[in-house]
Amino acid sequence: MDFLTRVNPELRDSLLSVPIVELPHGLDEARQIPTPPTGASELVRTTEQLICGGDGQQMLIKIYQPAERDGTQLPALLWIHGGGYVLGHPNNDDTLCEKFVEAAGCVVVSPNYRLAPEHPYPAAIEDCYATLVWMTQATAELNIDLPRIAIGGGSAGGGLTAALALLARDRGGPSVCFQMPLYPMIDDRNNTFSSHEITDTQAIWYRSNNLAAWKMYLGCQESGEIPPYAAPTRAENLEGLPPTYTCVGQLDPFRDETIDYVTRLAEAGIDVEFHLYPGCFHAFEHVVQHAEVSQRAKDGYIQALKRALSR
Repeated sequence: MDFLTRVNPELRDSLLSVPIVELPHGLDEARQIPTPPTGASELVRTTEQLICGGDGQQMLIKIYQPAERDGTQLPALLWIHGGGYVLGHPNNDDTLCEKFVEAAGCVVVSPNYRLAPEHPYPAAIEDCYATLVWMTQATAELNIDLPRIAIGGGSAGGGLTAALALLARDRGGPSVCFQMPLYPMIDDRNNTFSSHEITDTQAIWYRSNNLAAWKMYLGCQESGEIPPYAAPTRAENLEGLPPTYTCVGQLDPFRDETIDYVTRLAEAGIDVEFHLYPGCFHAFEHVVQHAEVSQRAKDGYIQALKRALSR
């Protein structure tokens, strides 16, 4: 049975109209697609700010918070956009970040971290760590409740989320109360069954793109020992990580590495909630937003964040 035949009928027609991005030669063209702000909620105030990134240089962050605030401290989410470590901008997730604010009553901070291949590992994760540290130091400015800081992201943003949880734990850095690495890009080895299974270029993200993206992200380290802060599936010890929520489509090349990660978290005594969506491809809930399964998946992780931050 070919790939398209297996796709949920609710998603299939829209998938056929999505432009195909092929890496590495299509990277420049994909980057030229504009990413204008997409937020429109009157209940959320969005601002931009420059902070010190992981290399000591200025980095843009976007801050989303309730438009009307009193003096109450709010929980916070560090949200990391996706894009295979080589694409993306916080603008892509404006609407989603607004939904997080509205549902969970939180502050969301999203960094415009450095991208590969111009800035290979560890640029992106160091920028994310710098953002997390800044959030804990900007308590007067953000008025956030430090014990309730969560981290999350999708795809490469999910991979950076998992890496950030490890890095914060191992550096004794800021405490994270919850992580939400959605369909995370965490295994550079590309040796799982699903990695070999999803090869159709219509699948949004597929094997050859993943191989190319990892090569660009790892740079000169590709032929050496890969640290878990680059590819979190390589972490030997997952103890001490925060409670976790994740999900993945059955037709996502990251399916099996996500399932392995979930299994190992559970074995390490970490509370974890996991959802597998049959007939769904990578990032399906963003590609076909009107579909019932997309709305169900998105509502699932929005409500998971709300529950975690209300504790």
